[in-house]
Amino acid sequence: MPIIRIEMWTGRTHAQKAELARVITDAMVTIAHTTPEATIVIFEDVAKENWAAAGVLASDVKPNKK
Repeated sequence: MPIIRIEMWTGRTHAQKAELARVITDAMVTIAHTTPEATIVIFEDVAKENWAAAGVLASDVKPNKK
């Protein structure tokens, strides 16, 4: 039984997560030859103050203005 864990910043909508769950499950069924019933997708929302890259908290990064 495949278990897929997705960690991402908070803020995605229910509809976005539902679509992600559907397409990821479809991909696992097609590529890994499993079944939808055996495929589990777990979403973990992480606040930007709990996520760092290159030693900088994501909450401290200023968005680029174009």
